[in-house]
Amino acid sequence: LGTMTDHGDLDRQIATLRRCELITELEVKALASAARDILMEESNVQRVRAPVTLCGDIHGQFFDLVELFKVGGDVPDTNYLFLGDFVDRGFFSVETFLLLMALKVRYPDRITLLRGNHESRQIT
Repeated sequence: LGTMTDHGDLDRQIATLRRCELITELEVKALASAARDILMEESNVQRVRAPVTLCGDIHGQFFDLVELFKVGGDVPDTNYLFLGDFVDRGFFSVETFLLLMALKVRYPDRITLLRGNHESRQIT
């Protein structure tokens, strides 16, 4: 977890990612490790707090994701359930998934990420 225990550092990374700018490779590795730890602890069947905003098939459309947060409310003020397919097709798959992953680490009870068919080894 290392740097992920510091909310200030994570908040800075989220702010960077919201501008569609990349964080460092070291930060990505720490973020991925923290996200993996959280996701491994979650059961295959997830309880989601209502009300919740359902979102499907972002497909790397970063600016659509940003607009979604503007219209639907930002995390942690709004609960979100993303139905997978975070990557592919759009030009900003990495930026899109990094932002979602950072939000999951920062607000694990407010954002639920389900794996879609684009998050499998066959597709990637």
